[in-house]
Amino acid sequence: MAGSSEVILHGGKMEIMQGKRQQRGLTFLGLLVTAVVLALVGVLLAQAVPTYIEYTLVKKAVQKASTGSTVTEVRGLFDRAAQIDRIESVSGRDLEVVKQGERVVVSFAYQREIHLLGPAYLLLKYSGSSR
Repeated sequence: MAGSSEVILHGGKMEIMQGKRQQRGLTFLGLLVTAVVLALVGVLLAQAVPTYIEYTLVKKAVQKASTGSTVTEVRGLFDRAAQIDRIESVSGRDLEVVKQGERVVVSFAYQREIHLLGPAYLLLKYSGSSR
C-alpha cells in the first residue's frame, strides 16, 4: 500500500513510520561497475596464469638438469626438458650453473611482460634455483 503509515511502539513511545521502507541492494550502475572490474581481473588472470605455469615447468626442468655433472650436460638436459614441456622463456644458455661442493646448483631469472593498455605493461619477474 503506497503512502500508508504504520504505528510502532518503541520503548513506550509511539512512532509513526511513513510507507516506504529503505531498500537494500546493488544498483544497476554498481552492478555494471562490478562486472567490468571482474572482467578486467579475469582477462589479466587469463594472461598471467600461463606465465606462472611456465615458471613451474622451468623449476621442474632446472631440478632435472641439476643432475648433470658438467655445464654442457646441465644445459643439454634443460634444453631437452624445455623442448618436451614447450618452455620458451628460458633456454639452457640462460642458466647459471655453479658447483657448490659436490652439488651442481642451477639458477635462472627471467621476466615476462603482459600488455595491458596503450603504453601500460604488467612486468612479472621470475627466478629460482635447484637448491
